[in-house]
Amino acid sequence: MNVKILFFVFNDMTIRPNEIPKLRGFLANEYKEYELLHNHLPGGKFNFKFPKIQYRIINSHPALIAVKEGVDVILDIFLGVNKIKLEDKVFIVNEREIYVKEYNFGQAEQYFTYKFLTPWMALNEINYRKYIKMGEPEKQTFLKSILRGNLLTLAKGFDYTIPDFENIKVEGFFTPMKVNFKNLRMICFKGEFMTNFHIPNYLGLGKQSARGFGTVKRVR
Repeated sequence: MNVKILFFVFNDMTIRPNEIPKLRGFLANEYKEYELLHNHLPGGKFNFKFPKIQYRIINSHPALIAVKEGVDVILDIFLGVNKIKLEDKVFIVNEREIYVKEYNFGQAEQYFTYKFLTPWMALNEINYRKYIKMGEPEKQTFLKSILRGNLLTLAKGFDYTIPDFENIKVEGFFTPMKVNFKNLRMICFKGEFMTNFHIPNYLGLGKQSARGFGTVKRVR
């Protein structure tokens, strides 16, 4: 199938990757009525479904990417975002760009190679405890299994039923790296992988993909 992804890029801004959560926080505070900008539900609950709006850095510029119902939210706020404040930094937004790209999506007969552009947050508290007890070959097999599950989550985000999930394959090698997240040191991963699944560029896999983690791009 084909899917459309909307990109909203702030062309006159440059920020560091660790400032993406600040951008998300600013827009979430400015537009509280749009749940998809922050995924917080009433009563202090959180929406753990695949995020329909994700925050990115593309060619050094901050950007939002939107799919499905997230597109309408971006179209609603696009003209209203004239100033962005990230703690002590204030940016006047003059050059903003919005465009739509169409991508192949879903199970494929051939294999494609992808690279993680940003750290992949694969582990939660439970599977972290399993991971640290494993030997290296076991760890790689475990991570490939998690990534395969991430593809299933991605598919559900697009209301796409994978025709033959049993034959979805993932091959790759992942190198651990320490990342600061909410003042905690966490293990994330970098690396490349091959899979027989079409993944659109700049979508995120794994935990905290809305905040920029796990961003993938096809290696040609």
